[in-house]
Amino acid sequence: MEVDTVTDSPPNLKVNDLLKNIRIDYDSLSKPVDDFVSSIRKAIDAIPEDFKVTSELAPRFVGDIGADKVGFSFKKPNGFSLSGSYSTRCMAKPDASVDLLVHLPNECFYEKDYMNHRYHAKRCLYLCVIKKYLLSSSSVEKVEWSTFHNEARKPVLVVFPAKKLDEIPGFSVRIIPSASSLFNVAKLSMSRNNVRSASADGVPQPTPTYNSSILEDMFLEENSELLKKTFSAWKELRDALILLKIWARQRSSIYVHDCLNGFLISVILSYLATHGKINKSLNALDIFRVTLDFIATSKLWDRGLFFPPQSENPVSKEEKMQFRELFPVVICDSSTLVNLAFRMTSVGFQELQDEASSTLKCMKLRDGGFEEVFMTKIDYPVKYDHCIRLHLKGKTEVSTSGFCLDKECWRIYEQRVHSLLKQGLGDRAKSIRVVWRNTNQDWHVESGLSVLDREALFIGISISSIENAYRTVDIGPDAENKIEALRFRKFWGDKSELRRFKDGRIAESTVGADPVKHEEFGTLKPWYDHIGGDAIGLTWTKHNSKKRERHEDEVEMNPIEMLKAVGKMGKGLVRDIYLLKPPRCL
Repeated sequence: MEVDTVTDSPPNLKVNDLLKNIRIDYDSLSKPVDDFVSSIRKAIDAIPEDFKVTSELAPRFVGDIGADKVGFSFKKPNGFSLSGSYSTRCMAKPDASVDLLVHLPNECFYEKDYMNHRYHAKRCLYLCVIKKYLLSSSSVEKVEWSTFHNEARKPVLVVFPAKKLDEIPGFSVRIIPSASSLFNVAKLSMSRNNVRSASADGVPQPTPTYNSSILEDMFLEENSELLKKTFSAWKELRDALILLKIWARQRSSIYVHDCLNGFLISVILSYLATHGKINKSLNALDIFRVTLDFIATSKLWDRGLFFPPQSENPVSKEEKMQFRELFPVVICDSSTLVNLAFRMTSVGFQELQDEASSTLKCMKLRDGGFEEVFMTKIDYPVKYDHCIRLHLKGKTEVSTSGFCLDKECWRIYEQRVHSLLKQGLGDRAKSIRVVWRNTNQDWHVESGLSVLDREALFIGISISSIENAYRTVDIGPDAENKIEALRFRKFWGDKSELRRFKDGRIAESTVGADPVKHEEFGTLKPWYDHIGGDAIGLTWTKHNSKKRERHEDEVEMNPIEMLKAVGKMGKGLVRDIYLLKPPRCL
């Protein structure tokens, strides 16, 4: 049993008690976990070799990601290794999952399988074979599909034991493929196009997200070993990681695919330890505080975080600049090739910084803010003034250009909805959050990707001020600014009008009508009643209009075109509007 090392001040005593309840007892857990992992390995090792694997195992998945030439002769894995929180002894209840890396054999892949999602297709088919044989094992109760960090083109297997572990209810093993040395890394540089359908006006575009998705698998083992070395002999660092996980899990707006997860938290801690930002004289709560301060205030985020390179050649200025141009957040691993934060968006990172800053203020309270920091769930209805859920099930417009190009269609749709709302609401909104958790536990890869629209798209909006919220007139660009005025008119359509104001200014503007009269918005009425949100009403009215002319030069209208189908759905589209005022630390 691990001994507590946090000093005995009242806040630290509470933290010690929390850690005692959250930590996993590895002494009692190691044998049953090792036994189950061993049975999984035996079942996989028993799979015969050299039989032909084809797309028939998951035809819809292969077709939906646009892959071809995916057949291969099955070969056994090159090896296995434990990864994730269990391997670093940083599991935190109720987390009950152990990560097992399955090292994919090179013989199953061709030199150019990094192109056009062939790697992703073969990766999935390899798991399909493993699942089939695991289900015949007496030690396995069931095998389910999940995804790696909510990336639908990268499924993983979740294996549940027939013999339950009393120490960890719901215990499972996640089987995650790794692909060390599978491809020439130069072919996966951030500037290259490796998805031929990802083009603009016939010109191939770089596919940095797609390339990063493959590179991530190629360096999974290496980065896992780095984290093991960092955390293995540093108990306070492990406890700080557990505290950060508890903190993040309590905040739905940041513990999500475009922001933070347990792996990235461990990476940030490892970076701070590697660069001497934290040391072994600090206790877990001190490390927790230093980490939040680094997240909230460090200027290093502007340049990107770079681990010391393994080779003697450091990352060049040009390479660093390329990472910063392609990704809003950069945490480059020691290979200098993988941005470990490639899924994080600028909006997600801003939410993370805001939450870190707010938490530091809470910790200045008399009792250290223990209840607010660790014990209070800050879900979306508490975080935002207004929450909307858009039900887009069966709406093929979301994936018109394909499910997977550089990014997956759901991530593109999140960005476009956010762009539309940001433009429509203007300074009425202090923050806008758009999240689509498009994967769920009952998903089967055999069903393909078209079923991943069952979950509603979530929109959270915090208003900037009551004055802005109730404003009835939005003043746009001056008439002399012809380019911006044209964009304004295109966005607002016939709701835009040129007006002269009392100060003599002549500008484009929109005037809000009585929101209560807009019956077509159904459950949006409370929004209008409470914040005067006619700006969003105008936006939706505009894009509901069937008579709106199409413009050949509608570059600025792309987000709106994506939402036109949403607008046509009318009543019943918007669900669950909450008007809860959260008690937050100011």
